[in-house]
Amino acid sequence: MEKNQEVKLKIESVSSEGSGVAHYDGEAVFVSGVCPGDEIICHIIKAKKTYSIGKAVKIISPSADRTENDCPAFPSCGGCVYRAVKYDAEKKIKYRRVEDDLKRIGKIDIKPEEVSSASENTRYRNKAEYPVRLYGGKVVCGFFAKKSHRVIDVSDCLLQPAEFSKICSAVKRFIEKNHIPVYDEESGKGLVRHVYLRKAEVTGEIMVCLVINGEKIPKSEDFVKCILNSADNIKSVVLNVNRDKTNVILGKKNINLFGGGYIFDVLAGVKIRLSPLSFYQVNHAAAEILYSSVMEFLSPEGTENIVDLYCGAGTIGLSLAKYVKSVSGVEINPDAVKDAKENAKLNKVENAEFFLGDASEAAEKFLKEGRKIDAVIVDPPRKGLDRSLIETICKMNPERVVYVSCDPATFSRDLSYFAEKNFMAEKIRPVDMFPRTAGIENVALIARNIRKIEEIEKNEK
Repeated sequence: MEKNQEVKLKIESVSSEGSGVAHYDGEAVFVSGVCPGDEIICHIIKAKKTYSIGKAVKIISPSADRTENDCPAFPSCGGCVYRAVKYDAEKKIKYRRVEDDLKRIGKIDIKPEEVSSASENTRYRNKAEYPVRLYGGKVVCGFFAKKSHRVIDVSDCLLQPAEFSKICSAVKRFIEKNHIPVYDEESGKGLVRHVYLRKAEVTGEIMVCLVINGEKIPKSEDFVKCILNSADNIKSVVLNVNRDKTNVILGKKNINLFGGGYIFDVLAGVKIRLSPLSFYQVNHAAAEILYSSVMEFLSPEGTENIVDLYCGAGTIGLSLAKYVKSVSGVEINPDAVKDAKENAKLNKVENAEFFLGDASEAAEKFLKEGRKIDAVIVDPPRKGLDRSLIETICKMNPERVVYVSCDPATFSRDLSYFAEKNFMAEKIRPVDMFPRTAGIENVALIARNIRKIEEIEKNEK
């Protein structure tokens, strides 16, 4: 195919990134912002040797699963991919993705449960990171366009709380009024980089964090007043210092301008303290479903010693603490560990301890100490688990492993590694933590095959 060519296509399926997939003379064409079943006129914007990327310029015949786009920023903004797809159809697409990855990557012959989801699929995010840029003398605050560092100015995002757009507008007005320099990625100069916001679902508390390329902001008292007037229930205003020329949003240093530098929420019956650097599930309602699934899969009887690797602010482990004998959480982020310890105190939990460290190294330490581990919970980043860590977990010989994952591909790969050690996936439950986007969370119950393990150990002797 050639660039700028226009062709008639029928969208057959969806890629893992949420782009529609069609074929023209046997060649794959990827098109964003479409729905499986759509017949379209496609304008080719990029032609490669084995595939092309196109843009729908006309919908000839809409799919039965198509719905009206309700967001003015879509599809320019790089966040949502399913705004033109009915939500029930979106869940089916995500289910097929999980099912396909389990079979193709994991070689696992197990049928996942239907996708679980919260009742609402808008305004669900409790965190947002807005890059700030200066285009033609105008301050822009929004989201990156798909696969670019060009910022789309977003007046409102239907995934975020309504207060967030008001706060961003206030930040822009303050920057323009006081001529605050905006960060430039290429030169590394300028002050304001990002607006980072968090809202606690249960308490309603809001944190405003301005990420800056420096140690202070001019007229900081006026800035605080401006922010506090923009929305109700703002409990913390923080400067986050990030002077590195990097794509990483947050730096390691926080400077409190108002409040204690944190907010509080309640999740799965646990009061949670959140700092800017704490990991926290972005969808509170779906996280409740996820955590109840972890509890269900563990089926604790009160005597279990639990290891919670990649524990973040300790939310999963603390929600389990009163149902088990002990919880040992491990996290490499020092701010999250600090929060986890504070959260334990807040909730008067005395049978949970939290360690700062690498998950693999901590697991090796627990194994060498000969700890009795009845169950292990893992909730790793998108890259999944190191194979060596899986081997260490299996050597601990827990009765159960509960694996929480935000990436179906690495999740499926790791389940196959567990299976090689005779720890078999028995249940898999997809949870839609990220409606309207390409993401899907999964939780798996992995149980040791006692008979098979005993047979191997007998043969080795």
